Amino acid sequence: MIRFAAWRSIGSLALQCAALIVLIAAFFIRLPQVAGLSMAPRIASGEFVLVDTLAYRFSSPRRGDIVAFRRSGTVIQTYIKRVIGLPGDRIRIVRGTVYVNGIALREPYVRHADTRSYPPIVVPPHELYVLGDNRPVSEDSRAFGCIPESDVIGKAIAAVWPPERIGRL
Repeated sequence: MIRFAAWRSIGSLALQCAALIVLIAAFFIRLPQVAGLSMAPRIASGEFVLVDTLAYRFSSPRRGDIVAFRRSGTVIQTYIKRVIGLPGDRIRIVRGTVYVNGIALREPYVRHADTRSYPPIVVPPHELYVLGDNRPVSEDSRAFGCIPESDVIGKAIAAVWPPERIGRL
């Protein structure tokens, strides 16, 4: 009889933990599917990415973070890009080299470089300058400008599907 009670307690605890995990996942985690090649080769088209929606509740995005954000147009879409510029930063792109506040940004994650130049921009307060890692094909701040921090859904932290692509971002 004691064994049954012990197993019953363990089963009850496991069920409660599973329910708690499902609730947390439902409210604080998103799993958007990536469409497009703008973050290739690190994030491929068709992958599902785990987005932590609590990451920026008590802190701000940092340069280099990969963020998911909403962008409204004819259809509201979720984009995933890398943060390059923070509020107050002066961004300049010369023949594909990104300069932040006059210093060339070291970008080991960029495998497909772009040789185009863009006019300098100062990132406004409460906004971010974001770029895709696959620069030649990315629709990003070079095309649509800075994004409001309020449009950021969360921080992309891991690829979760397909299985061969599972890993931290």
